[in-house]
Amino acid sequence: MLAFLSFIGFTLLVAGFAYYKTHNARLTESTEGYFLGGRSLTGVYIGSSMLLMNLSTEHLIGLNGLAFRAGFIVMAWEVIAAVTIVLFAIYFLPKYLKLGISTIPEYLERRFDKNTLLITSILFLAMYIISLLPIVLYTGAIALESLFQVSNVFSIDKTTALWIMVWGVGGLGAVYAIFGGIKAIAAADTINGIGLIVGGLMVTIFALLYVGNGNAWQGLVEVYQSNPDKFNSIGSEDSLVPFSTLFTGLIVSNMFFWCTNQSIVQKALGAKNLAEGQKGVMLCAFLKLIMPSIIILPGIIAFHIFKGQIDNPDNAYPELVHLILPEVLVGFFAAVVVGAVFSTFSGGLNSSVTLFIVNIYKQRINQNATETQTVAMSKYLGIGLALITMIVAPLVANAPDGLFYLIQQLQGIFNAPILSVVLVGLMTKRVPPIAAKLGLLFGMSAYIICNFILKINLHFFHLVGILFILNIIFMLAIGYFFPAKPFEDIYTEQVNITPWSMVKPVAWLITLCSISMYVFLAHNVPKAIMIIYYSFAVLILSYALYQIGKTLFRKLVINNTPQKPNKDN
Repeated sequence: MLAFLSFIGFTLLVAGFAYYKTHNARLTESTEGYFLGGRSLTGVYIGSSMLLMNLSTEHLIGLNGLAFRAGFIVMAWEVIAAVTIVLFAIYFLPKYLKLGISTIPEYLERRFDKNTLLITSILFLAMYIISLLPIVLYTGAIALESLFQVSNVFSIDKTTALWIMVWGVGGLGAVYAIFGGIKAIAAADTINGIGLIVGGLMVTIFALLYVGNGNAWQGLVEVYQSNPDKFNSIGSEDSLVPFSTLFTGLIVSNMFFWCTNQSIVQKALGAKNLAEGQKGVMLCAFLKLIMPSIIILPGIIAFHIFKGQIDNPDNAYPELVHLILPEVLVGFFAAVVVGAVFSTFSGGLNSSVTLFIVNIYKQRINQNATETQTVAMSKYLGIGLALITMIVAPLVANAPDGLFYLIQQLQGIFNAPILSVVLVGLMTKRVPPIAAKLGLLFGMSAYIICNFILKINLHFFHLVGILFILNIIFMLAIGYFFPAKPFEDIYTEQVNITPWSMVKPVAWLITLCSISMYVFLAHNVPKAIMIIYYSFAVLILSYALYQIGKTLFRKLVINNTPQKPNKDN
């Protein structure tokens, strides 16, 4: 009963906050309000919403499951993500806001042509429906089954219980996306973000207390000493995620996700100005650095507690939570899990609808649609996509290498082709539209053939990296022999694009922290390399702190100092 009451209490808090922030109906009566929150989002909303759109049960369940198997080597997705988020804030976001776009395919239409927009829109839609939304719902159902023992309570088999929870959570999550728009999602994400971080850290602390008999530090020491290989950030080349993949496909995958993925980028596109957008993006990058303590370390603790004796690693985290949390906190954590599912599911659904409505419906089906007609069609489409996703979700069970790994493999179909086309579009002026279309089709088909049909004996991340380079070379070659007229960016002036004054020093700090985490956890690194690295780190840290201090001094002291009157007046 306590678990149920705490679950209801936190869920109602989130719903009430979202309603309070979005009760102004005008935000859901126009396409800009519905898809971009009226371009009014501030840094806190953007940062928390980006984090929650990314961080969901496929991380809590899937990535902890991978950590159960492979250890800290899988932190690559989180730590390298912080670096690519910094890149998004510095390079990509200013260009996107300058153009005033609502979607990434919309940019590709301006840079190339309408057929490029159509192809990328279809690819994004396929990615969300195939490789993201069903797995998010299914992992959420796994977590709730473990926390509440739904199958036992209602005396039904686990498969039926999972179907019920998929439809229950999916239906409620669809309400956020369909009837609230992105502003409701961002508002709910603010509370859910706090809840997820607090709840996730709470699970880690309680687990360490459990291992250490009331002493969390002693628990961490015991887990480390008993499983030292699990704390190696480098690992070996035969591990699930070899260290070498950081420099090939994994960096490509991260750049795609954080710099061009519609469901993530859309949060920042709703920023009231560039400065607020960069603050939010940097907040998200900082939060990603603490995520390993929530979505990797518990998996290793579960390996220690259960002595590696769990048939399906994806069940490790739910089993750990059920074992170590008091009943009253189980309900709170279940609400956090549901909130995380709502965030990713509703955000992905909203982005899917945005892509179809903006890039397909208004472009090719009903060009004269009114704002009311467009928003109404958006809601109908959202309902249809939600139903399809909920039907597909339970069919992804029993992935051989874990659900998170399955997501990454499936997204390899889309990430390298789309990222390569966006980068070539941003960094060149004369590559023609035919190069973009051929690049998208070549990259997607080559990956499917090599990874799923021929099953080449090469880690899929290396394959992604190789195909990414080949795709860029292919498009540049077409642009060299068949150049188009130079493309010119046009500043739409929809938002102020003056950058945040501290964006560069903060970027250096986050990058330094990311690299330092790898160095700190690396095994058998030569002492000479460590000395060189720490010397370099001290220089970067000094520079960043100096720039931050100078900026704060200018704002707090110089700008607030009364000016002497001009004697000539």
